[in-house]
Amino acid sequence: MASTLEKFIHSLDLRALPRVLQIQSGIYCQGSVYEMFGNECSLSTGEVIKIIGFKINKLIASICENNEVSQLSDKVELPLNFPGLYKIVADKTPYVSIEEIARKVSIGPTRFGHPCFYSAEDIKLANFTIKHDEKIVFNSVEEVHGTMVVNCVVVRNNQSHFFTLPLSQEGEFYECEDDQIYTLKEIAEWKIPKCRNRIVKLSNTLHMCDSSNPLPENFDGCLILMPVYEVQAVMKSRNDIVHILSDLDVEVKDVTDCYDISSFLQPLSLEDIFERTSKEFPMVAEIMEGPSGNEKPYNLLSTGKEIVIYKKYQAARVLASEMRSDPSKRHYLIPMSYKGKFKRRPREFPTAYDLEIARSEKEHLHVVATKAFTSPHKELFSVSVGDQFLVQQCQTSEVLYEGRKKLIDVLACEQILSDSYKKVLLPMYMEGGFVEVIHDKKQYQLSEICKEFHLPFNVKVSVRDLSIEKDVLAAAPGLQFEEEITDSYLLISSASSPVESWEIPVYRLNMLVHLLNKDVQTVVPPVTRTTVEEVSEEKYYMLRRYENLTLHPPPRPPKKPTTAAPPGFAVPKQSASDVLQAPKNFYIDTTKKLCSDQAADVLELQVSCQNDLVHRENKDVTGKATLVETTVTKGLTRNYEVEEEEEEEHDYSYIDENIIENIRKEFHDASIRNEHSDSKGRR
Repeated sequence: MASTLEKFIHSLDLRALPRVLQIQSGIYCQGSVYEMFGNECSLSTGEVIKIIGFKINKLIASICENNEVSQLSDKVELPLNFPGLYKIVADKTPYVSIEEIARKVSIGPTRFGHPCFYSAEDIKLANFTIKHDEKIVFNSVEEVHGTMVVNCVVVRNNQSHFFTLPLSQEGEFYECEDDQIYTLKEIAEWKIPKCRNRIVKLSNTLHMCDSSNPLPENFDGCLILMPVYEVQAVMKSRNDIVHILSDLDVEVKDVTDCYDISSFLQPLSLEDIFERTSKEFPMVAEIMEGPSGNEKPYNLLSTGKEIVIYKKYQAARVLASEMRSDPSKRHYLIPMSYKGKFKRRPREFPTAYDLEIARSEKEHLHVVATKAFTSPHKELFSVSVGDQFLVQQCQTSEVLYEGRKKLIDVLACEQILSDSYKKVLLPMYMEGGFVEVIHDKKQYQLSEICKEFHLPFNVKVSVRDLSIEKDVLAAAPGLQFEEEITDSYLLISSASSPVESWEIPVYRLNMLVHLLNKDVQTVVPPVTRTTVEEVSEEKYYMLRRYENLTLHPPPRPPKKPTTAAPPGFAVPKQSASDVLQAPKNFYIDTTKKLCSDQAADVLELQVSCQNDLVHRENKDVTGKATLVETTVTKGLTRNYEVEEEEEEEHDYSYIDENIIENIRKEFHDASIRNEHSDSKGRR
């Protein structure tokens, strides 16, 4: 039976692909040229096409009133990158079986792919009963002993109970309320059921020009979203992939069961190629749809080119990010074959808890304070700007708290004085500021860093890789090596001129090929070129998400006692000129990185508030401390910039004793200026 292309695609299950369709009628029935994404194709009555995939291309939105389209609302077109954050309104229409849920709702390995439903009736299982209105989380779909089931979980009294529900399970299942917020792209990929529209409520608007906003001014209501799909198809008259929008006004008929599907070219993704056995390699393939990009090897992978795929394998990469705070920060995957060299860079620690996370048994962590802190307990040390410490270990200490002795967690350190060391205790809840002092000036290969140190690790390129035409890492002001990952790759070269070979990622490169029945001229691949892969923000977070699935979250840092006095400001009494030489190895526990990031966010907010205090006319003692601290921090930044200019000659990056002395000088001068202004004010 014929139906519109839009209706057919909206009801089509991805697992049912490929499907063969015959064009029946429409405005294109006499034959027409349809152009999409630069591809022209003739869609005439009787034409047969093979659908190999589809995805949401854009969304048609209407203003929603009482779960219905407003009569006064015009439909507007929203791209998937349209700014804003949205909450999902639970669908009030029930699903009649688990099979319908599995067929219409996206269930996958990420947190977006775990939809939640509740049953209107109790469901009795072999071991226990699922109560009505109890939230059921759907995790995955799989086949068990020949029966398709959904792996589910319910949480009772903070305990998870896992079970399976067969697709044949019938009932009345309703979508649970979702308190999360999503971007339009996330909603399009995971949260729009097949054959149903999705109602969303605007939760947070992101800045955009009013002229480009299709929604009413100050709109904060609900929208009904209807997806428009981009359909990927193969035609007999072409060797490439055709892209068609699902709202194209044609009627189609599914003729898969009565058509020889093998008569079409068989497009294969890189994942399909990777699933082939090792004995099938090497092979020759023609590119049906190549990736975008102007740099090698992507500029060589254009549509119609023939390539040789030599082998498949797993390879190690180091995930690195530029050390900058602005939104233009870039992310890279660096292969172990990278021939450049690196030197260490200092780290910044916003809290004492971060020092505990970063300390190592192999190397004393040496830091200098950039922010003052007055301890509310006389048993613990008050920190002045410019104080230097060697971090020792975490322990407990007895303090007088509300008239009673109490054990709290503290960080044992050695304060570096001019000619000696002093053992001190810092409270773990201390919100301070510290910069690492680097004594190690050695140049390291990437493989050496991965072998000798634990990640994360801060570096700067000191010698670029001369085998790379344009080494993007050398231009970075600094890099943080975040973690080492293992990924899947294919080794390829050009079939016409196999001078060099390239590694291409299987799961981050959108590319379709079809295999050719040709012999490979040489089985041994040519020399492999090193490629530093730049990854987008989205792919970066996907890599971090998958790599950290098995890691447990770290404990939250201890909180400061609520009744303690607010920190004041301590004037430094010692100067530090002699610096202890530290061993060369250190590491940070990657499982605790999350807490460090959270503490940094807290510190950033605190610094923002302190900067506001600087401009007040009536300053209290804390306000004066903030002014001095801000001045000293800026002084540190200026000195650090001077150090970076000097690095151009000798290519190493560390904080030396001169900078520490400059910190103290900035602090001393600022203190004198404040005392002078106060005395003038009193006169």
